[in-house]
Amino acid sequence: MNQFNFKTPLLGLQMLFVAFGALVLVPLLTGLDTNVALFTAGVGTLVFQLVTKRQVPIFLASSFAFIAPISFGVANWGIAATMSGLIAAGLLYVLLSFVVAWRGNQAISRILPPVVVAPVIMVIGLNLAPVGVNMALGKTGDGAMQLVDITHALIISLSALCTTIAISLLAKGMLKLVPILGGLLVGYMVALTLGYVDFAPVIAASWFAIPHFVAPQFHWEAILFILPVAIAPAVEHVGDIMAISNVTGKDFLNKPGLKRTLLGDGLATTSAALFGGPPNTTYSEVTGAVALTKAFNPVIMTWTAVFAIALSFVGKSGAILSTVPVPVMGGIMVLLFGTIAVIGMKTLVNAQVDLGNSKNMTIVAVTLVFGLGGMHFDFGVFQLKGIALAAISAIALNLLLPSPKHSVEESAQ
Repeated sequence: MNQFNFKTPLLGLQMLFVAFGALVLVPLLTGLDTNVALFTAGVGTLVFQLVTKRQVPIFLASSFAFIAPISFGVANWGIAATMSGLIAAGLLYVLLSFVVAWRGNQAISRILPPVVVAPVIMVIGLNLAPVGVNMALGKTGDGAMQLVDITHALIISLSALCTTIAISLLAKGMLKLVPILGGLLVGYMVALTLGYVDFAPVIAASWFAIPHFVAPQFHWEAILFILPVAIAPAVEHVGDIMAISNVTGKDFLNKPGLKRTLLGDGLATTSAALFGGPPNTTYSEVTGAVALTKAFNPVIMTWTAVFAIALSFVGKSGAILSTVPVPVMGGIMVLLFGTIAVIGMKTLVNAQVDLGNSKNMTIVAVTLVFGLGGMHFDFGVFQLKGIALAAISAIALNLLLPSPKHSVEESAQ
């Protein structure tokens, strides 16, 4: 008892502050409940720590990669049905963890090489570009309705966008790790000044409230639509674990092992969907904060999870977030979705993928056009298109197309 260090929970609260903007942005964009997202981020992190024996100082929260499929699923099938697809995505991680346990850490790179993953990541970002622009212009995501005067919308969205860019480029220390939160706050204040913030929901909300949990409902079409999207974040998980390993000087790919971290991430995502929350992923913002503060103790992330769960039961916190005007989110989305696409390009560059190689060029070209051009295949009542089609196409082409004999890179893959 006398060994309790009050610095540990304070560091945990600081980590939640770093993750907060990105954590709540996903439910704000997809129509999910922000308090549920806070709760499932906390629960997911604790599940991850249980599986990995609390060895990795990392926090899990809302994944950006699933924004498009969640938005589509909620609009077409409802939250409950969409959750069944997210459960399946989590179980795919679990399956991949079994593959790693069986075939070793290199199994992931053999099944999902950069030439497959990179164009899928690009499709995820660019598919969302029209939604971000519409919201930045004060419209609904599909552009069907003007919600905010276009001139005012541009002032609000550009203030959020410019603030986010300025913080990410110019800020130092901990402030540099919260560009999304900074953009949200500045955009919100500008919108408040222009009269586009209504505090009625905040006044009506109680201080204590149970989050609006939603039980999943089996829907095979949602499962088939969302499942392929899990490919990109599964590979991203490997990169995140390598990053935190480099920061701490410990090889987490070997201990507790990629099989355990993937299993923990998968069970965290599945557990989140059981309550109606977005999929969980390892947060690079928090990894950056760990590097900056040298706070390598995994117990800190336990406190971060506890604070996230506690905040999820504060009714007014969710009500405040629900008052964020559309252009504020639109301004941040312009940068965010573009960044996702750039990460895809960076994946190709870092892996030194030879696009002069006919097989690689074909995979990337077909994946991009199928994913962005509106290509679709109809199978009765089920239609395969967009991100799901891009992911399946990339995997199939990589497996089926022969590698040119002279290609050293392809044989190495």
